[in-house]
Amino acid sequence: MSKTTNTTRAQESTNAIERLYITMRHLFNRGFYKPMGVSGETLRNALLQLRPEIYGTIAEEKGELSGLIYVLERLPEGIEQCRFINLTSDEGYGKSHFEAIVPPKRRRNCYRIDDEQMNIEITRGRSDIYDILTHLTFLFIESHKIATRVIIEDTGNTIRDWGKLENAISKSKLTQAEREIAIIHTANILGRSFAEIIEVYEKFATKKNPDRFLKIIYWLGKLAIEEELTGDKRAITFTPLLRERLGHHIHGERWSDAIKETLNTAGLLDRPIHIISANMHSVMNSLFARKALKKEFPNDDSLEIYEKLSSSENAELRNKVTAVAIKNGMIAIDDVSGTNIDVQIFDTAKFTDDVCSYSFEKDLPSEKKPIIFVMDYAFGEQAYETIDELLKPYKVKKNQPVFIDVHSISIMGKAGILEGGKGDLMIPTAHVFEGTADNYPFKNELTADDFKGNGLKVLEGAMITVLGTSLQNKDILKFFHASTWNVIGLEMEGVHYQKAIQSASKVRKSIREDVKVRYAYYASDNPLETGSTLASGGLGTTGVKPTYLITDKILEQIFKS
Repeated sequence: MSKTTNTTRAQESTNAIERLYITMRHLFNRGFYKPMGVSGETLRNALLQLRPEIYGTIAEEKGELSGLIYVLERLPEGIEQCRFINLTSDEGYGKSHFEAIVPPKRRRNCYRIDDEQMNIEITRGRSDIYDILTHLTFLFIESHKIATRVIIEDTGNTIRDWGKLENAISKSKLTQAEREIAIIHTANILGRSFAEIIEVYEKFATKKNPDRFLKIIYWLGKLAIEEELTGDKRAITFTPLLRERLGHHIHGERWSDAIKETLNTAGLLDRPIHIISANMHSVMNSLFARKALKKEFPNDDSLEIYEKLSSSENAELRNKVTAVAIKNGMIAIDDVSGTNIDVQIFDTAKFTDDVCSYSFEKDLPSEKKPIIFVMDYAFGEQAYETIDELLKPYKVKKNQPVFIDVHSISIMGKAGILEGGKGDLMIPTAHVFEGTADNYPFKNELTADDFKGNGLKVLEGAMITVLGTSLQNKDILKFFHASTWNVIGLEMEGVHYQKAIQSASKVRKSIREDVKVRYAYYASDNPLETGSTLASGGLGTTGVKPTYLITDKILEQIFKS
């Protein structure tokens, strides 16, 4: 009986995800919609049926606090005040007087056009749109909850707590007593306890805006109340240029061309290349930090070095490593294409034993020594767009394509784990695309045995590439984990990377067919454990050890090949 119920719930959740994405595509093609109107109802109902773990109590009457933190870290500051939200392409706002607002946990440029309008630039493909619309749907559901609790039925008046909150946020500065009184009224509006609000209050605060939480709740409620009482609804619009450009790899092509031009100018285009998708510090630090910081860390405890380098307080140490890297052949390419993917190019022919911690096992002439190409993380479908463009031949002159000699492609990053905890490792043997029959088995050059004996749990098996990490719930994930799919974790890019790699190596033949691939992930969260979802906070220093273990194994194999 239990198995049947769980399977049914998993199927219902899968259907809800499918409805969400079909509806989002329909609304995008239509060009606009009103989130609290009939057009947005399908999105709201599907999200309420799904009840993703990351959104906690979204389907209950009380306000959801952890989910609110998670969402607002990924949306521009002030969006709760805006009645009109426009999703745009890169349409030149960067050349205007508008100052870009970049959310703390998402690399996207947003512009506050006036008191009522926020424009959000979409340059990373459909995954970015799905991400934004899902988060906005959560916000609108939460704002509607506030309005429902605040409006007195049949009268159109509001409860006393709302007036007290309104009075509190009108003051430029609150005393401790005034703040606590306002929190008591806000707690009543949200159906939460005073203690629960106090616990999250500081997480919303900024130096300029210590009482930001009160203002967020007020504005969410204010716009929802006005919708209820006046019918003046909020609207989300997709600009014609965005609808025209989406899916045409405009930013990916621009990004790829700039990189190949840099390689060509530096005379590196015909050298063997190893591509690594990682962060912008671990490869550089692994190559140079131990020798660059020998004076500061004479005992060569590399983990301690990396932990210090990861601390925001040690800019001087990071600058020292960066200076050594640049002096010894690193070219940094800051992105101007709109992909938000920076690049580092390392010319191993310029490495010497006194600066680099790795060396080749056999003597190689300079022209045979490889280039290590590091690209920052892509986002969802953007992984296909960028790698697909990068692996295409480069036309130096008209009708003279130069094929890039790619020897390996390594993908590392964070993912959700289904058995284990934060920092544990996942080594995939295949990527399965959620909601489709698409699956991509491959020979991974990394194995679980490479990471044994390091004090971390290491899982090996299939991984599921999801359409959005914030949409997963326990029922779907338990099904994937317990079924014959043997899924060990979830992430957003694996299928898209592998699709581009297989297309280039086996169909287009633009790179060698025997290109080596390496995938390894470390756990940012466990969505099957309450309190361990992405909404529970970041990894802190827990992520340092797995990051550098994976980086070390990738570099070890590159230097041995």
